[in-house]
Amino acid sequence: MRADLEVTVNRTLILIMPLQPALDWLFATDPSLIQQISLDSLRQEQDAYLVSEDKFNSPDDAKRWVERHWKEFFSQFLGAWYVDESLWPKGRTLNMFKEWFEVQHHSMVWDLSRDPLIREQLD
Repeated sequence: MRADLEVTVNRTLILIMPLQPALDWLFATDPSLIQQISLDSLRQEQDAYLVSEDKFNSPDDAKRWVERHWKEFFSQFLGAWYVDESLWPKGRTLNMFKEWFEVQHHSMVWDLSRDPLIREQLD
């Protein structure tokens, strides 16, 4: 086996993948986007979250953990599109989050780079 395929990191990967209701909101907020993006293209480039591997032991545990932090994930998605919170949907709930997003959990994270990890704080 190649040496670069023998190294994992002590993290779990979480992806919060938008579903059709998220795309529908984008189209309602800016109809010009209808010609520019599809659900597949929206799902192509999403933020990936690395979480300590001791936070959960199964995909169900990961999903419950995300559901405890749903407000932050929802705000992260909305804020990436519009910083003006008046454009965000009102009355956001956990059920709405579940309708808008699919949670993906990946327990094996392989580090294929020899470059050091760099942590950068965003303002």
